[in-house]
Amino acid sequence: MHHFPVDPVRERSDGRSAASAERDRPVAPCVPAVPAVGGGPVMAHRVHGRFAGVVVLVVLVLSLAMLGYDYLTPPPGDFAVRQGDIDLSVGDYDQALAHFDHALALSPNHRGALMGRAIVFLQTGQLGAAEAGLRFLIDHLRRTVTADDGTGRGTLAAAHANLGILYDRQGRYEAALESYWQALATDAVAVNGPGLWHRIIHDPTPSTVEKRALYLARQLALPEHKRVLRLESADRAQRMHKP
Repeated sequence: MHHFPVDPVRERSDGRSAASAERDRPVAPCVPAVPAVGGGPVMAHRVHGRFAGVVVLVVLVLSLAMLGYDYLTPPPGDFAVRQGDIDLSVGDYDQALAHFDHALALSPNHRGALMGRAIVFLQTGQLGAAEAGLRFLIDHLRRTVTADDGTGRGTLAAAHANLGILYDRQGRYEAALESYWQALATDAVAVNGPGLWHRIIHDPTPSTVEKRALYLARQLALPEHKRVLRLESADRAQRMHKP
């Protein structure tokens, strides 16, 4: 079998030569290459970095928002206790007791509310109720206060001090002295008396737990007939302790 070369000028069925048809065939336009979406590894790295930055920013904003919420939203009962403390300071004991009871309804065993109720009872002469309340608070704090809970220790010291004042008023001086020592051993700073501003405005030498404890200790060391355990002016100057 013989093979014959193709004649480039051989006419096609439409009357045009093959060479002419090839010459007249449209040429596709030259389109510049388009980079892949994302711009390759460099662009991908930039996008990833920006996304990570946005995530960090969102987490930071949410964290700050949560901190602000915690700061602006006190634990249940705290607001009622603050209102009760204000009532205590002006001698409105009925209203103070109502606020402390409300705080305990919101947060059972709230330290400030338990202390506030006991002080109301102590200030209104309900010494049995005051003693029961302070003993309950002391027992509760002994079981729950941890080593790093400074506020808890201060509250426990104040409860001991107030129990000492109660015993002092009842003439139970040995028990009072023991409670004062317990207060000082728990947190002497918390029961150290009022601050400088109070001393300047009201009393430069206020009664303190330490002063009363030392006085009682000296008097109780004397023969009974020589003791002077009650000093009306000093007893009236005793102040309740509430961190």
